Amino acid sequence: MSKTAKTILKIGLPLTLGLVLVWYSLNKISVQELYNYAKGANYWYIALGVTFGILSHASRAYRWLYMAQPLGFKPKFANSFMAVYAAYLINMTVPRAGEIARASILANYEDVPFEKGFGTIVSERVADTLMLLLVIGLAMVYQYDFLMDFFNSKFQTSTLVTLLVLGLAFGSLVILFVLKSKGSIATKIRNFLTGLLEGVLSIFKMKNKWYFIAHTIFIWVMYVLMFYVTTLSLSEFSAIPFGAVLVGFILASFSIAATNGGIGSFPEAVVIAFTLFNLPEDPSRAFGWIMWSAQTLAIIILGGLSLIYLPIYNRKLKEV
Repeated sequence: MSKTAKTILKIGLPLTLGLVLVWYSLNKISVQELYNYAKGANYWYIALGVTFGILSHASRAYRWLYMAQPLGFKPKFANSFMAVYAAYLINMTVPRAGEIARASILANYEDVPFEKGFGTIVSERVADTLMLLLVIGLAMVYQYDFLMDFFNSKFQTSTLVTLLVLGLAFGSLVILFVLKSKGSIATKIRNFLTGLLEGVLSIFKMKNKWYFIAHTIFIWVMYVLMFYVTTLSLSEFSAIPFGAVLVGFILASFSIAATNGGIGSFPEAVVIAFTLFNLPEDPSRAFGWIMWSAQTLAIIILGGLSLIYLPIYNRKLKEV
């Protein structure tokens, strides 16, 4: 497959999937119903959710400063903050292009070599992946009884045991394949896991590692709170179980990677999670759209302003 075809697929597939899911979602709930839910929502909670989102991104921008300092650079927080928001905005148009754009912005305005800047951003992603895994683990422990009851209601005990044995056998075969095979796929997996391990170890070798870890925890606490307080904007979720919030947050997080900025996939991921807890489908879908719209609007505004103001801000610094 040519490089052009791969690029088209990389951009076109998520966008097509997103548009299909938007069509599907709006066939499940009308625009008028969505408008009614949005009109009746408590905008103080929505605003609080957006504020938590901004705080998380500000913490992400500040956290990066700790990674740049050992490389011999002292970047300005303003540039890091604007680079983060510009990256989020670009990710909404071309998936995963934001990280490249962020490294380019830092190279342009902070003289951080692109390769080094991109390397630190990859290390950040390692920390965030670990935090997402931690949230998933927390959800599994917190909702252990619920999950067991759910699977027991869907499968017989003998079926669950069979699935577990088959899963362990399959997992063992995959591990053996990755460790022993010299094929390109196995090599890529090994390189990815090696890079993941190196990224984790590099965090603990940092001079300000505890500040970095504190910011990482803060970022993800803000993410969960951002999701939770926005659910309270609809009266139907005034007593939502925290387990539903965790599962909804996890599935919604994965949905953002599935399509451009989670368009279409975000509300449907919320519906899947919430209906597991017997929460009503229409308010769940409406909440998904309200949450996605509020956060996306904030990214469009702040990301757009960042792209406009970055050259102005740095030109003024040179004039001083």
